[in-house]
Amino acid sequence: MAFTQKQKSGLFYATFGIFLFSLSLPFTKLALESFDPLFTAFARPIIASTLAIPLMLKAKVPPLPRKLWRPMAFTTLGGVFGWPILISLALQRTTTAHVAVVSAVMPLATAIISVLKNKKKVGGGFWAASGLGTLLLVVFSIGRGGATKSDLIADLLILGAVLASSYCYVEGASLTSFMPGWQVISWVVIFGLPLSIPGAAIFFAKTHSHFVMHGNAILGLLGIGFSSMYLGFFAWYRGLRDFGVTHGSQVQQLQAILTLGWSALLLHEHVTAVMISSAIGIVLCVLWALSNVNRSS
Repeated sequence: MAFTQKQKSGLFYATFGIFLFSLSLPFTKLALESFDPLFTAFARPIIASTLAIPLMLKAKVPPLPRKLWRPMAFTTLGGVFGWPILISLALQRTTTAHVAVVSAVMPLATAIISVLKNKKKVGGGFWAASGLGTLLLVVFSIGRGGATKSDLIADLLILGAVLASSYCYVEGASLTSFMPGWQVISWVVIFGLPLSIPGAAIFFAKTHSHFVMHGNAILGLLGIGFSSMYLGFFAWYRGLRDFGVTHGSQVQQLQAILTLGWSALLLHEHVTAVMISSAIGIVLCVLWALSNVNRSS
């Protein structure tokens, strides 16, 4: 398996992006200790914009071309509103472990959307590796006991979040053909501000008296705003651009493993032997999927 220098760079950035994204669910769970789920969802892009706007001004980024407004709007709907709102509501009803069970299909969903949108052909080995990796993720998460505390509404919310996020990844990656990834996510959070600012203000005013403020919750809120909503996309979009959306998305197979690792550290969940053995299997499936990059390109 020989990667080009561009592919190696893409693999590095995609992996680093997933490392940052893996903190999203634990951080969101922490934020929900003191904040309403809808407030956390609307606050994320506002927090991210405190980095995005100064960077855009300093770089003197020109106005967004009108032809890119539509794909940028769709990316914003999925990344700023779809995933954050639906996943926050789901986490209010269930555990991070159960979310990992259902959202394990995200890499495969991203690959399928990419194939359909870009009309690409990939080999059977890629699909076999993707499917097996997804299956192992599901088995792994069920083995952690996460499937015992959920309901149908929670599952539907997670599936909706997965579809929104997968589409956001594909649409956002296409925009990196016109601008660097950091500008894509900067425009995304800025596009979301007209709805995010009033939304956050309304939900905070209606719900803040129902919660007790905790330091961990503030840390979680800042984490999903700076890391998950913004900095992670710097690396992720760069990785998808250089390595390719269909294959680069398979690096996301590692996210559930990392997420549950962070959950053990931050939320004090018990780490089992199932986690270690499944992690080895998932890594092997990722390597198998990546080995098919040049064969089907």
